[in-house]
This record gives sequence, C-alpha cells and structure tokens, in this order.
Amino acid sequence: MVENRLDVTFHALADPTRRGMIASLALGEKSIGELGEPFRMTFAGASKHVKVLEDAGLVSRRRVGRTHLIRIDAKPLEEAERWLRQWEKFWNVRLDRLEALIERDKQKENPND
Repeated sequence: MVENRLDVTFHALADPTRRGMIASLALGEKSIGELGEPFRMTFAGASKHVKVLEDAGLVSRRRVGRTHLIRIDAKPLEEAERWLRQWEKFWNVRLDRLEALIERDKQKENPND
C-alpha cells in the first residue's frame, strides 16, 4: 500500500528534529547519542525520534555491544521523491501556460516590443 508508506514517510519527515537526524545520517552512520547531541536532547528523546524514523523505514540499526548504530535507508525517500515529481510536472505545465499568457498580454500592450 504505497499511500500508507507515503503517509508514514511524510509523518516522520514532518518533524524538524527528525529531518536534522536524516541530514546527519547522510554523512554516515551514527549512534543514537550522536544523533541527539546537536538537539541537546536526552538519549530517551533521541531514541523516540529514531524509532519513528525506523518505523517509517527511513533508518535501520545495528548493535555493536551496547551501542545502537543508525544508518539511513534511502528507499522510502526515493518513493517520496517519485510522488513529489508528479506534482513538479503538474506545476511546471501550469507555470509554462501562465508565462505564455503573460507574454501574450505584454505583446498586446506593447506591440512594438
């Protein structure tokens, strides 16, 4: 069910802290503590955000001893991008039409240009 996956993905990305964590993970794998550090949050707070990202499939974790290392999983982001691209095409067509109408109106106002 693609729509449900998109809902979960966009919900996870709706929070600026989680988007910051994703941006941080784009640079490489990090522990939960490292992910929470820039936001001055407790380990428990950071862990809750990571859980939301994990439930959305945006990150995965592996354990090394007692440390949980988190890494980004781009597949849900690719699906979200594909969904957004259809709207990019939609708006580009409409903006191209608007530009043509504006040009036509300019030509009517200033036929010598």
